[in-house]
Amino acid sequence: MALDPYRRLLKIPGVPTLLLVGLLARVPATATGMALTLHVAEVLQLGYARAGMVTMASTIGMAIGSPLSGRLVDRHGVRPVLVVTTVAQAAFWACAWALPFPALVAAAALAGLLGLPVFSVTRQCLAAMVPVEQRRTGFSLDSMLVELSYMTGPALAVAGITTLGSGVTMTVIGVGMTAAGVGLLVLNPPTRSVAEEEEHAEGAAKVPLRAWFTPAFGALMGTVAAATFVLTATELSLVATMTDAGQTAWVGLAVGIWCVYSLVGGFVYGGMSRGLSPLVLIGGMGLLTVPVGLAGGDWRWLILALLPAGLLCAPSLSSTVDVLSGWVPARARGEAMGFHGTALLIGGAAAAPIAGAVIDGVGPSWAFVVAGLAGVVIVLVALPMWRRRPVPAAAVAVPAGEEVAAPAP
Repeated sequence: MALDPYRRLLKIPGVPTLLLVGLLARVPATATGMALTLHVAEVLQLGYARAGMVTMASTIGMAIGSPLSGRLVDRHGVRPVLVVTTVAQAAFWACAWALPFPALVAAAALAGLLGLPVFSVTRQCLAAMVPVEQRRTGFSLDSMLVELSYMTGPALAVAGITTLGSGVTMTVIGVGMTAAGVGLLVLNPPTRSVAEEEEHAEGAAKVPLRAWFTPAFGALMGTVAAATFVLTATELSLVATMTDAGQTAWVGLAVGIWCVYSLVGGFVYGGMSRGLSPLVLIGGMGLLTVPVGLAGGDWRWLILALLPAGLLCAPSLSSTVDVLSGWVPARARGEAMGFHGTALLIGGAAAAPIAGAVIDGVGPSWAFVVAGLAGVVIVLVALPMWRRRPVPAAAVAVPAGEEVAAPAP
């Protein structure tokens, strides 16, 4: 596979800086869930059930706030949204470690609602800066960087709380979130290309929700949720299988190798001459996850069995962003990216209790089966709606005061 697609991508002015700032901004964001969980469960000694209540409140807030912040970015630009959300995160993390439990739950929900939109803003700006024919490479590289942030953030949170304590660690996270917001404010990346900005200035600004939120878009969001359901349930099943086999010491290494599979798959996919449908990639990832439980409890066989599905992790997620950027007009791209973030959260949140129930009921090997089959079933449900896709984003040009008719089924 040639490296030329990545060389051409990184020669685009502003793209390397955006990707670097996005990576650094996401590290503290990915540490938040683990920090809150350990603070409540271990430091406050309230148990993991109550810790789950805090993370659930935060997740619900983020699921609601993600499309709302995206809509505000579309209407008012990225800077006002970043100012408000940066201040909100700084305020929350400055005092979260000292709050009593009931106040922490409420504050976590509000902080989630006013979450710093580093994931959606980075992708929205990347879509604006990168030509259509190079977006698949751009989103693939971005997915790889997201993988790196998830490999780093939670591990740093664990190390910080176990060595420095929750007060210092949560304050450092607050500093990191503030620095991330300030960095994006200073960078001020464009949310629309030059041509799209000119079109917006000429008055073609009104795009009703029904013009792009079609059954096909809903199906796309369903497949996004399916991808994170498969990934989250697989991770829980992997940890449970190795724990049952007495190989807990190797869990970190096994998860790290699995992440490397995803990085390799994303790198290869970004350099391909043609992309694949998210339905193919996510359905394939689910199908290849089903037999993983047959590998038994030996972590070496288990991680080898995860290779085929692991290679499809990053390509599956990047392909959904690529399709979204082609379906949704630039004037609604922020809101659509927000819905994408909500779908990611929903899939991950649904996976934990379902996979946990299967693990407790019939064993972790069956949890791999349930995880994979759930992904395949959702893809099959989405398939009939896929043909009712929105008008391509480039084709949506609306004079001021007029509406776009929803595409015919």
